[in-house]
Amino acid sequence: MAFASQSLHICDKVFLLIFLLMTIFSLFFFGFFFSFVGSITPSMLNMTALKISLDKGTAEANRYAIGVSLVVIPQVIIAVILTKYIAENPSILETLEKAGIVIFILLSYYFYKESKKNKIQVDGIKTKNEKPLLTGVTLSFLNMFAIPFFSVSVIALDTLELFHFDVLSVIFFVLGAVIGTFSILFLYVKYAKIIQQKTGKLTKDITLLLSILTGLVALFTVIKLFI
Repeated sequence: MAFASQSLHICDKVFLLIFLLMTIFSLFFFGFFFSFVGSITPSMLNMTALKISLDKGTAEANRYAIGVSLVVIPQVIIAVILTKYIAENPSILETLEKAGIVIFILLSYYFYKESKKNKIQVDGIKTKNEKPLLTGVTLSFLNMFAIPFFSVSVIALDTLELFHFDVLSVIFFVLGAVIGTFSILFLYVKYAKIIQQKTGKLTKDITLLLSILTGLVALFTVIKLFI
């Protein structure tokens, strides 16, 4: 009897450990996914990475990417703190969830419109003779879209009961976001010449996919809230 009780206790611990691992790795994936997808379309940050790669080489561009990625850490933490405060105030959360639906619909429309545009030029982007790491940190700090973007992402996950606010979960979500940001910038750096030549078609394909994805997120949020 004692052996059976002990075995059951061990099984409970194993299942708890598996659940914990699944939770933190899923949050790592979500952090990676949102930051990667959110940065995949041509913008000032990733087109600057491309420009530095073409002008100064891969090593300098990677330093720039590290600078950008480091700033993602406080940006995501601030977004999570704001979202936790909002989650503890149901009336505010419900309002923002509805606002999130509107934002994702607008993003879906925006990405659809962007998919219709022609090739984006990088010749007009100027890179100063500053240290690439400092340039990355500076431009990333100036990216005012980051915190609202991650806040809406966390709200969407929380609405679907896929986010947890404990320290370990937040750490893995932040880690995923940092690696996701660096990964997309790394790809822009590594394939700079190819992207420069094929930016038009590549952008259209990616932005059309993003339009569909953000539209689906809006749809799932509507279902969660009203059905």
